Amino acid sequence: MDALFIGQTYIDVTFLVDRIPSGDEKTVANDYAVSFGGNAVTAAFCAAKLGIAPDLITSLADDWLGRMFLDMAAKYTIPVHPRKVRESSLSFVLPNNGKRAIIRCRDDDYLHPFPLLNLAGCRALHLDGHQADAAIHYAKICRDDGILTSLDGGGLRQNTNELLAFIDVAVVAERLCEQMGLTPGAMLDHLRAKGCNVGGVTLGEHGLLWYEGAGDVVRLPALPVPGRRVIDTNGAGDIFHGAYVHSYLARPAADWADHFAFARAASAHKVQRLGNEAGLPSAADIAAVLAEFAPEQMTVAP
Repeated sequence: MDALFIGQTYIDVTFLVDRIPSGDEKTVANDYAVSFGGNAVTAAFCAAKLGIAPDLITSLADDWLGRMFLDMAAKYTIPVHPRKVRESSLSFVLPNNGKRAIIRCRDDDYLHPFPLLNLAGCRALHLDGHQADAAIHYAKICRDDGILTSLDGGGLRQNTNELLAFIDVAVVAERLCEQMGLTPGAMLDHLRAKGCNVGGVTLGEHGLLWYEGAGDVVRLPALPVPGRRVIDTNGAGDIFHGAYVHSYLARPAADWADHFAFARAASAHKVQRLGNEAGLPSAADIAAVLAEFAPEQMTVAP
């Protein structure tokens, strides 16, 4: 395998509506999308669309949504190593003025132990903190074997702090900062203290704060996609992670500034499309984004 991703599978149903209904009322959506979902899962599909399909350890139920997910994975030639649950997890997503509201139902009562895989040839591991036992098992092995370990810190999970001790690249969301009572700058200090060689905090429209090694914290501004073209921000962070892992695999000699700039363009492509699958970028899509939006230079963060 080239890479291994570990996460929780969702099926996302996204409705594009003028307003979110409340109380005893109905509304008619302008459009909808049905797609795969989940942090590391969406990142895996992004990497596959860009040309390097990772293996995927993920939850899977023997129901019609689970079978639909396997069809989706087969389309992108993603080898799935399932961990059985009783029912599929489902998300209803409502994009809302550059944000999104989500109603989610998750089954993470795993019926069997996680699968044990041969990691021969593996060059990167990407985690989102789901399947805590599998995440820590593979993170320790990969760290010992010199395989890059990456974490999408979208929210605080039961083993987040333990896991960080085995992570090379930790890019976390502002939500995790809030849950831990830390400013973005303090979070970056925390990641350094945990031994993460590369750490970052995603700030949505305000870009990315990140560091490498003992270097300064720098800001990578978001690309200036006009607000009228922002359709669906859900999944943009997941695609950011999948794109930088792909960039690392495809160009291991490049620096992290290049990997993150590539991932930023992938996210800018995603927010202009409805649903996760429609938002998956190709290399040509990323080139088009970079040609349209002249990237600003990174600056040292104040």
